[in-house]
Amino acid sequence: MTDADGIRSIAVVGAGVMGHAIAQEFAAEGYDVRMTSRSEQSLARAMARVRDNVERLRSMGRMSGDAARRAAANIRTTVSLAEAVDDVDLVMEYVFEEIDLKRSVFAELDRLCPERAILATGTSSLMPSDLAAATSRPDRVLAAHYANPPYLLPFVEIVGAEGCSPESIRTVVDLLTAMGKQPVVLKKEVPGFAAMRLQGALLREALWLVERGVAAPADLDTIIKTGIGRRWSVAGVFEVFELAGWDLIESIGEWLFPHLENSPDVPPVLRDAVQRGELGVKTGKGFYDWTPESEEVLRRRVANALIEIDRWPGDDAGAAARP
Repeated sequence: MTDADGIRSIAVVGAGVMGHAIAQEFAAEGYDVRMTSRSEQSLARAMARVRDNVERLRSMGRMSGDAARRAAANIRTTVSLAEAVDDVDLVMEYVFEEIDLKRSVFAELDRLCPERAILATGTSSLMPSDLAAATSRPDRVLAAHYANPPYLLPFVEIVGAEGCSPESIRTVVDLLTAMGKQPVVLKKEVPGFAAMRLQGALLREALWLVERGVAAPADLDTIIKTGIGRRWSVAGVFEVFELAGWDLIESIGEWLFPHLENSPDVPPVLRDAVQRGELGVKTGKGFYDWTPESEEVLRRRVANALIEIDRWPGDDAGAAARP
């Protein structure tokens, strides 16, 4: 079993929003990275995004000139999956979020990769065990779910497939930790893992409030940006309510929880927006109207805030209080 120190070459399968950024992260740390996609055009777009990202990070003082040069120089691109994974130590898969496609990719990876290679999926919701079943190495299949943008957020959610070995999980955790990430290992698989379930619960309630005419999307965003979101950037939900006291939360929950949205269906207000082609930034309209300029303002605002948060002192108090 290869340990973290033995990881030298990394293949990134998929060159989209997450794939190119993950390739960038590993390349900037000095790893030999091979990025593959179905077309030369998508690889060219991915490398252009990498160059834009590192230039933005360098201009913000978030990345040194040497790291910026490594981020581009250490990535090799190819449309050949076999070439990308030849003698590789770790694979990070980021193809479209569709189970049959991912299963076919994992079957191919299992056939093409050396026996020692760990196969990691970037899925945010699919069960890694469903992908491991397409391979002969379930002990080396896991999910490594990053938050977007991964080069500004240290969180990575690690979920082992059924039968994944503790050694495989430890190798990936040690590798990411050495890169400055903060991996969280879930104790078991559940649909959506933990991060997406937390986001989904908040999103479902926010969509319900919009649909019922309680508040506008911009007002709900203001509540989050100026209230609970600021608190959550420094203290998690359990820490916040530990301060309040669980007796108070129990009392509030008695009357509040029965009124929270709990429908298993996608809210009509979201389905209708998709049917109209109002997909957000990518179409110029969602719950907001977007221009390239307003998109860049938002992306830069998020990036600046995340960089500033990264300079804050570490989580010493939280670590000391941890059970």
